[in-house]
Amino acid sequence: MGFRRWAQAACLLIFLLLLAMAGRLVSADLFLRMDPALIGAAALAARTLLWAFAPALIILVSALLFGRIFCGYICPMGTTIDACDACFAPRGRVQNRHPVSPRLKYGILAFMAGAALTGVTFVFWAAPLSLITRFYGTVIYPVIYLAANKAVAVFYPVASGLDLRFLMFAEIPTPKYAVGFFVLLFFAAVFAAVRFAPRFWCRYLCPTGAFLGLMSKKPIIRRRVGPECNQCGLCAEKCSMAAIDPAYPETTRHTECIACRQCAQLCPQEAIRFSAEPAGSPGPAPVSTHRRQFLLSGIAGAGTAAVSLTGLNVVLRGETEKGQVRPPGLIRPPGALPESDFLAACVRCGQCMSACPTNTLQPIWFEAGVLGIFSPAITPRRKYCDPRCTACGRACPTGAIRLLDAAERVWAKTGTAVIYRQKCLAWEYEKSCMVCDEVCPYDALEFEKRPNLPHPVPHVIEDRCSGCGYCEHACPVYNEAAIVVTPMNALRLKPGESYEYAAKSRGFTLQLEPDKADSADAIDARATTPSPDRNGLPPGFDQGR
Repeated sequence: MGFRRWAQAACLLIFLLLLAMAGRLVSADLFLRMDPALIGAAALAARTLLWAFAPALIILVSALLFGRIFCGYICPMGTTIDACDACFAPRGRVQNRHPVSPRLKYGILAFMAGAALTGVTFVFWAAPLSLITRFYGTVIYPVIYLAANKAVAVFYPVASGLDLRFLMFAEIPTPKYAVGFFVLLFFAAVFAAVRFAPRFWCRYLCPTGAFLGLMSKKPIIRRRVGPECNQCGLCAEKCSMAAIDPAYPETTRHTECIACRQCAQLCPQEAIRFSAEPAGSPGPAPVSTHRRQFLLSGIAGAGTAAVSLTGLNVVLRGETEKGQVRPPGLIRPPGALPESDFLAACVRCGQCMSACPTNTLQPIWFEAGVLGIFSPAITPRRKYCDPRCTACGRACPTGAIRLLDAAERVWAKTGTAVIYRQKCLAWEYEKSCMVCDEVCPYDALEFEKRPNLPHPVPHVIEDRCSGCGYCEHACPVYNEAAIVVTPMNALRLKPGESYEYAAKSRGFTLQLEPDKADSADAIDARATTPSPDRNGLPPGFDQGR
């Protein structure tokens, strides 16, 4: 295995390790911040530029010096596609035929740039680092956790016989994601495209490859062919990116070349080298990006974004307008920017979801319209959002979710709980139940005695509720809980604004009860039942809780 394969394997391993550390390590989003198309579109749509975007600038500079070396040596998407191509590519095929135009990726790049100019992010559909993070984070890692959990169960008799208690009682929670199967089908299509051409995605669809191609028309260190070349055409036949003209193998389309050096290794005449030295061979073939099509693609992107911005539940820049139709159950992560800024900055990489220790962050479909697809939302019924946790803010590469310190995190109100009395055991069915109060870490529930009811009934103290979802998750009412978190009174602030100041100015009195917060997880783990006597309850309640 040559240097390039070792470099690819090392970068992929580092990427996977960083993804596994998402939320626990601030620099875990390093690879995401290397993607110039992803970062560029996010910065343009959100109208912001951060020092955290510096790795993308370094990659752009590297394209001026070495060409598309990022695509050939670093990109985990390219490495994964190379591995799949090696397994499934048909043998004995000429590589340099184009089933579609290589200019297609430039049109995709222009489309996304045009949309970003109007403040809309579509880059998550095609940016390689966003896609591959979503693939490994929401598909591969959950399968690995599931396999590990099954392995623990299989080896339980052996562990029991050897008295290995750490293995006997080991529990490996398996995260679950709503869009996992869709992501799997998408990547199955990406991998199957090798039947048409190797590295199909990189050749024809990747906007990052297009961006780097524009920067690497004449890299300083590039492929050069000496007079020893006998025009055998072997290099053109084996080039995985079809960057060599079969009729003139001494020429190179540097916008397509990923500097893999395979041509130099295969050349029987040893006529090919990668250097900065001038050569007597013809210069690089001129590549036209067809400006008219490029501009039309940009206009199409802007037009698509404009139409999307007229959706009924889209929030435009500024305050929510009168008559705005908003999803009633859309709870954004703590620290999320105001909705329009959040959707502009969020690249749907899924890293915040992978980092979430409770697996409550889930990608949504069309709850927030077309512009909100795949963006993260809290799902309290799945699990609560720990008010001491800041993992999603640490994992976010673009600042769509602000990184909050522990003190500020307490004030980051994501919504307010509402009790449906017609479903509540205490209100409707006159049963003794205090589960919501037992698990609430903010002490935002109070019980009062009503003369016509045998047991105290709960009320939500809205100014104390942070929308963490402990109550909804623990509610013993089956299916839809009797207490539900809604986005009412959620705090969505821009960078530089204080959550504590905003909360106090609106009359909120959020205060985490340390003892209660520490015991809430234990209460939930015991699957507390509301009363020892559940006989006579109507159908529709969880008899196992």
